[in-house]
Amino acid sequence: MVKRNFLVPFLFLILTVQGLVAQQDAQYTQYMYNTLSVNPAYAGSRGQLTFAGLYRSQWIGLDGAPETFTINLHSPIRNSRLGYGVSIVNDNIGDGVVQETYLDAVLSYTLEFARGNKLSFGLKAGGNMLSLDFNGLRNFDQEVVQQDNIDNQFNPNFGLGLYFHNDRFYAGLSAPNILESEYFDNGDADSVNFLAAERINFYFITGYVFDLNADLKFKPALLTKAVGGAPLQVDLSASFLYAEKFSFGAAYRLDAAVSALAGFQITDQIMLGLAYDRETTELGGTQFNDGSFEIFLRWELLRAFQKTVSPRFF
Repeated sequence: MVKRNFLVPFLFLILTVQGLVAQQDAQYTQYMYNTLSVNPAYAGSRGQLTFAGLYRSQWIGLDGAPETFTINLHSPIRNSRLGYGVSIVNDNIGDGVVQETYLDAVLSYTLEFARGNKLSFGLKAGGNMLSLDFNGLRNFDQEVVQQDNIDNQFNPNFGLGLYFHNDRFYAGLSAPNILESEYFDNGDADSVNFLAAERINFYFITGYVFDLNADLKFKPALLTKAVGGAPLQVDLSASFLYAEKFSFGAAYRLDAAVSALAGFQITDQIMLGLAYDRETTELGGTQFNDGSFEIFLRWELLRAFQKTVSPRFF
């Protein structure tokens, strides 16, 4: 596979523009299986201790393209309305030129209503560490960048979420990072300012599971993400689950990408999921990249909180 050296020079141009860059949270095609990363109220909602890990390689074949790795662990607390969890997300751009890691602890509180309806409130607290190696940028420009590297600069943050669900339906509203942080402004009006900012990302998620017959289920799902300074992101997906074992479907990110999804429930406790994206923008041409790829693993570690738990479609 031929590597295309487009991304890091492009990143350099973005960073050296005098002004503001609004940073968005990492995006996922399999967001419906990685809900804790976007909504803290999801913690403990599966009724058991659950581990999930996801790796995303963005724009395969593009040298220095973004990579995202996330892991989370969450569980209800026995004999209480509380759930807890931890989440780690790492973004890598430019083969280590930009590294950002989010570390968060999550707590939820759930109210139960008639007919199995539940409403959860979630709180996330933690922060992110940012590293930026300006030496990696100098390789693509003759002019030396007069800027000190950033080494694990920590910024605290917190997030909030609401999550309503029953056996067939779910809907959630969240803002995973409330505080807005600014980074690496050199403060010199006579030279180029390097300035980026974390902006609040608002998420709305929803989905419903239909029984088509005894063996086949159908689930349409929606994720909407809004952040200041960036276009509204709308993700639509349609998935089928056959015999509680095999899932397959497709997704569309408005004006951005189309995706194929597949999953396999290896055991009642372990699920493996795959997704492949192809950009619908000009960046999607094969001369630029070979698409984006995700692999997802979910492992239900303990079943002490519910006597029987069938594989759930969200």
